[in-house]
Amino acid sequence: MQNTVHFILQGKGGIGKTLVSTILAQWLQDKSDTVLRCYDTDQENTTFSRYKSLNVQHVPVMTEARTIDPKRFDALMIDILQEDGNCVIDNGANTFSPLLAYLIENDCFTLLAESGRQVYIHTIVGGGDTLHDTAMGFVSTAKATQVPLVLWENEHFGLLQSASGKAFIESQTYADNSKRVKGRVVLSQRNPDTFGADVKKMNTARMTLNEVKESDKFNVMEKQRIKVVFRDLFEQLDQVDW
Repeated sequence: MQNTVHFILQGKGGIGKTLVSTILAQWLQDKSDTVLRCYDTDQENTTFSRYKSLNVQHVPVMTEARTIDPKRFDALMIDILQEDGNCVIDNGANTFSPLLAYLIENDCFTLLAESGRQVYIHTIVGGGDTLHDTAMGFVSTAKATQVPLVLWENEHFGLLQSASGKAFIESQTYADNSKRVKGRVVLSQRNPDTFGADVKKMNTARMTLNEVKESDKFNVMEKQRIKVVFRDLFEQLDQVDW
């Protein structure tokens, strides 16, 4: 993986954008010796920037009047273009529309491509009560750009099924945009009392997998379950048509 730029875009809050960002960043670290640069554009919940070992840079785009200044995204683009390497950009619900509008209006995807970067948009669709809103977010992102998509299916809110039991990937909504999808990654629903609790403990501490492995705050079985989760996710990322 060389000179790739990954935008995590989904308008619904609390759907797992930062989780996806941290997983993707750790996978990229293992895939390339080049510099990995991470950015957090969320103005309310700057969770990604709290992962110290990932050296995440917060991008301040909110003014003192609590409004988003699109021109402040210039600093993000300039920083991405100044150096080679892989980049991960986490996005909050409060900056989803402004950032996407900025990227389209300024033809940033073409600029990145012309500078030798391969751009991907990672979009998350959740199950249960989140399915409708996140599916619509998937559609709006797909229709607004021509960038390759990576679909993350988050089962932590329930299975990605309609009331009739039809899976999201079997729906017309998905079929209409499936040619753009380069790969799918499933955040599987696991036992919340074991796997769920361990991953939550890791995320609350803002720790990466490698930090968990070296930490005395996790026992051997907690470490094992977290390794199982990451092995599954990394293997799925390996299968994406990058």
